[in-house]
Amino acid sequence: MKFNYLIVGAGLAGLTFANLLAQNENNTILIIEKRQHIGGNAYDSYNANHILIHNYGPHIFHTNNQQVWKYLSQFTEWQDYQHRVLSFVDGQFIPMPITLETINQLYNTNLSQFEMADFIESQKEKVELIKSSEDVALSNAGRDIYEKFFMNYTTKQWGVSPSELDPSVISRIPFRFNRDTRYFTDRYQGIPKAGYTKMCEQMIDRPNIKVMLNTDYKEVTDAIDYDKMIYTGPVDYFYDNQFGKLKYRSVRFEMEDHDCESFQDAAVVNYPNDYDFTRITEYKKITGQQHLKTTVMKEFPCDGEEPFYPFPTKEWQECYLKYKAKADVEENVVFAGRLAEYRYYNMDVVVARAMEMVESISSLSI
Repeated sequence: MKFNYLIVGAGLAGLTFANLLAQNENNTILIIEKRQHIGGNAYDSYNANHILIHNYGPHIFHTNNQQVWKYLSQFTEWQDYQHRVLSFVDGQFIPMPITLETINQLYNTNLSQFEMADFIESQKEKVELIKSSEDVALSNAGRDIYEKFFMNYTTKQWGVSPSELDPSVISRIPFRFNRDTRYFTDRYQGIPKAGYTKMCEQMIDRPNIKVMLNTDYKEVTDAIDYDKMIYTGPVDYFYDNQFGKLKYRSVRFEMEDHDCESFQDAAVVNYPNDYDFTRITEYKKITGQQHLKTTVMKEFPCDGEEPFYPFPTKEWQECYLKYKAKADVEENVVFAGRLAEYRYYNMDVVVARAMEMVESISSLSI
């Protein structure tokens, strides 16, 4: 069969391309995915206790982009959800990000928002030249806040000290000089009521979209006739690691079932200074599911084979630019998404970029 578009990867980028291109009924589309499921890292499923979990870590949808929100709302109803995170610091569970509540609880004070601003200013260290993420943190927050909340967490996350990481990793440390302890303040926030996987299935529920799972595209492309490829996989893999294999940080997940209705006081609890894991997620507190048992997931950052986060150093960005130079001149291949562009994107940005790129390769008006 002849396809107008071959899409490599069934994450949100690939699925958005597929859905929008398929709105022209004359387009035929084939999606090839190496995993056994669609949805990429947003994939969710029910475990043995019938508790809905996010298999690749918590995914909270939040955006200020009304167009993206309206677009995805075609495929799901939303459950209202305001994400809150606690951080275990100095034996206390303290709200994150850093707000007036955080500072007052941490230091056992009763500062006003104006006094908090003066306090933060007094903590800052003067750094002549910002060369690393450590420099950013010290100049924005001072040493005590940096060491309590960021230094060890970042080291666990990336496997190297913040002093070795590009300033962009901690581009700034945001402070809220109020009592708003929500993790995100975006206008639109929520969780798909039936789950991300169901939303993704709705996106490609069209007769002119075909899906091939458990397949490495390189093993079958010679036998497929297509006009244009949308590639959302690792850009270095596309070019057979010609300039070397790009470095990614991966994550190992450990699930635990507990015979109790509630395990912790927030959906996510960070552990910046204790244990080898970075955080624990309790999924019922995200999905709103009612169940006598609960499931939690611990995250252990590692150097595994599964690529999650592009490595944020100048060395690896320069390596990526060699691949980008080749990708930019490809005539029949569009590179899209976090792996193809070697950049971490939130879900809403992935969808927004795909929407923009579709307009540039087709006559479809979104």
